[in-house]
Amino acid sequence: MNASDLVEQLVSEHGVTKAEARELIGTLFSAIIVAAANGDDVSLNGFGKFKIKDSAAREARHPATGETIMIAAARRLTFIPAKAVRDRLND
Repeated sequence: MNASDLVEQLVSEHGVTKAEARELIGTLFSAIIVAAANGDDVSLNGFGKFKIKDSAAREARHPATGETIMIAAARRLTFIPAKAVRDRLND
């Protein structure tokens, strides 16, 4: 499924226009991104939780040359599905 599929589903199930559906999806994703950038968790009951995880800087090896390189510290957005979602996936 991609964004166009989500738009089509909103159009068919809720009778909104394609433009309105795109705007709704964009607003939802923007809100999640803004909250994550501020360090907040985003919990959606029955769906899951978006969390920020910090990864420390570390040494690694360049696969082509074998030389040691440093990988910078970073923040990652992770998703933890709700129990109902996990149960549905494992039926």
